[in-house]
Amino acid sequence: MRRKLRSPLPQRDGLDAARMRLPDTGTWPTVRDHLVDRLPVAPGEVDRMLRERRVAAVDGSFVDADTPFAPGSFLWIQRALPVETPVPFELDVLHRDEHLLVVDKPHFLATTPRGGHVAETALVRLRRALDLPELSPAHRLDRMTAGLVLFTVHEAARREYQLLFQNRAVRKEYEAIAHHAPEPAVPDVVRSRIVKERGVLQAQEVPGPVNAETRVEPVERRGTAVRYRLLPTTGRTHQLRVHLASVGAPIVGDDLYPVVRDRAPDDFADPLRLLAKALRFTDPITGAPRHFESRRELDWPDDAQPPR
Repeated sequence: MRRKLRSPLPQRDGLDAARMRLPDTGTWPTVRDHLVDRLPVAPGEVDRMLRERRVAAVDGSFVDADTPFAPGSFLWIQRALPVETPVPFELDVLHRDEHLLVVDKPHFLATTPRGGHVAETALVRLRRALDLPELSPAHRLDRMTAGLVLFTVHEAARREYQLLFQNRAVRKEYEAIAHHAPEPAVPDVVRSRIVKERGVLQAQEVPGPVNAETRVEPVERRGTAVRYRLLPTTGRTHQLRVHLASVGAPIVGDDLYPVVRDRAPDDFADPLRLLAKALRFTDPITGAPRHFESRRELDWPDDAQPPR
């Protein structure tokens, strides 16, 4: 088994150092010259990173302005937290023990740093607020989905809990509010093959062997809006959103399905009405049964009529 490379640099503001592999070929005389061409920052910022010893090689030595370019080698870079639009909603901690941290995530907050969301993520917020540098997610929840996320408190527990999700040993329950006409009825179980290509916003249903299955249970109707309980037996990217849209019941507030719509970074209105409601599993370390439930509730759309 290939040994995982470990960063020689510590976290900075709750953010792990980023690993970068240098190209196998190139004409840059120094690493600094390559970073100026590659990083989306001004040359002066690259120079400041080098002066502050925020770039290191595999052996832990710091890269400076004169370090020769080494094709195919690895670097670690301590990134500064970018300026981001604050997500104006709080994370609620539901449970904490020596191994686990379970939180109730709001809509619009990413689980982990990715793309333009770095500081405004659950992981970085929690590491900084709770002083838990080894905190790591056991699974992930889409930025637009609210609800339960399970984190491991220390590195030694990480694999055990991640394997629970990889082996589908966690019973997940979601809630969604979607628009759907009374007829035809939504199927009790939706099965299909879903693929998600890197760089493409939407996942697609394609012909082939089934790899995604969702049980759908209607709970309450208000006009054309219906609250559903969703019980996925698989965990494909965007599975619940794809499945409901494919049967004519798109989730209220969905920016991707059935069609993509633009949303401004500071637009926190009309959230996706999808909630990770409950998690049930047997604790892999203690053997105890675990059951966590979100305290959040989904808002009905304005055009939904309450029952009389």
